[in-house]
Amino acid sequence: NIACLYILLKKQENSRRQKIAKKIKEYKKRGLSLKEIQRILDHYPNDRFIERHYYEDAGQRISLGFISFKDFYKTKLQELQEYGVIFDKVKEIKKIDGKFEVYDFNMQDNHNFIANGFIVSNCGVRLVATDIPVAKLMPKRQEILHDIVRTIPHGLGRGGKRHTEAELKEVLKKGSQWALENGMAVKEDLDCTEENGRLAGANPVDVSNRAISRGLGQLGTLGAGNHFLDIQIVDEVFDAEVAEKFGLSKDSVVLMIHCGSRGLGHQIASDYIKEFENNQNIEKLPDRELVHAPIESELGKKYLSAMACAVNFAFCNRQIIMHHVRRVLARYFPKAKAKLVYDVCHNIAKIEEFELGGKKTQLCVHRKGATRSFGPGRKEVPIIYREIGQPVLIPGTMGTASYVLVGTSEAEKKTFGSTAHGAGRRESRTKIRKQLSLEQARKDMQKRDIIVEASSNKTMIEENPLAYKDVDEVVHVSHEAGIGKLVAKLKPIAVMIG
Repeated sequence: NIACLYILLKKQENSRRQKIAKKIKEYKKRGLSLKEIQRILDHYPNDRFIERHYYEDAGQRISLGFISFKDFYKTKLQELQEYGVIFDKVKEIKKIDGKFEVYDFNMQDNHNFIANGFIVSNCGVRLVATDIPVAKLMPKRQEILHDIVRTIPHGLGRGGKRHTEAELKEVLKKGSQWALENGMAVKEDLDCTEENGRLAGANPVDVSNRAISRGLGQLGTLGAGNHFLDIQIVDEVFDAEVAEKFGLSKDSVVLMIHCGSRGLGHQIASDYIKEFENNQNIEKLPDRELVHAPIESELGKKYLSAMACAVNFAFCNRQIIMHHVRRVLARYFPKAKAKLVYDVCHNIAKIEEFELGGKKTQLCVHRKGATRSFGPGRKEVPIIYREIGQPVLIPGTMGTASYVLVGTSEAEKKTFGSTAHGAGRRESRTKIRKQLSLEQARKDMQKRDIIVEASSNKTMIEENPLAYKDVDEVVHVSHEAGIGKLVAKLKPIAVMIG
């Protein structure tokens, strides 16, 4: 990749010099002197170059002062070390008619994703219920949001407290249990987290040193893109009985946290995609993105172990963020309670039991952009919710509602216990930036009476509600299909976006 970029850079530089040489001839024909042309071109690339093309029909070559490949390579490796990606500039954007197979080997680390058929990271959502009435929070919401933003690192590449390698490996094995042992959780938090905050089968030996190094400073951080922390209010209650059991009451304040395993999970995916490609004849596949490893194979088992490590990192990450949020709230409302309603994954693969043809069968269920929606009676559902079904969290956007649903037995029959995970994008980030200005995005939030602190102006535009589908409609479909029943509607009043 670096070598390709270097060659492109040289070609771009050569093309630029050819255009300048042509301009010099044009200026000379118009009667301009050498010194006038040098002044117009601001002496670029140098006076000797301009002089030669003024008096001669000189050929082209790259200047001896052009960056060497060795130095270019070193610069790009530093980018990779700091950000986990290699940056390049967009040269041209144009529409091409027809359909083509494409392969993106430089995916940006701004959300968890499915790569070559493999789910990584355990991006998920955590909902915290409080007994703070919205009327008491509103006069302090700007101050509280700003305090949370200062406390929790967010944005592309942003890290927090740097942990030791030994500590991080413990996190990969223990998940939220590590936070409990280190005073950043209570037992009830783990009880209300999917898998009790710890997915079995995680062995840090199966995680590369590169992935571990990327995770050392990212525990307790939000990340970028559509990752967020929302202060919301319970705006509407559809099922009073279930809402009460979830700890939700109308006009009370709740907080929603959406993030995953950061660069660590991204790197695990990249590492294993390469391993799968090296262990399979890609030429025989109709599409290289069908590269895979059987679950029972040695490589398949290693991947499941590494994925479990990323899952556990994400559980612990959200738990630590919640711990810091609780501390911030306690400064303003010392007597307030902040209880975890549930932490649910929406980027994960798990071994679960379902009935197929009258027989109980173990399946590997892939939920990519899908939320588990188990109904009453399943052993995986926390004891306090087992009679009614698990909480299902479906976030909207920073300007629209989010929803709490409850899982159903119907979902287990129709969709392997799954439903939607959110509104879902309608417009690409590139397209929405063409449609919307920063000023329009800010005014939109002001009209909705929502205060926003974003990691960048770019994010403020890209995550605008116009870029997303109608979450109300998404949730309505889930409710009508019986794969997730409506419990409560949440309305954002203050947003921290990655």
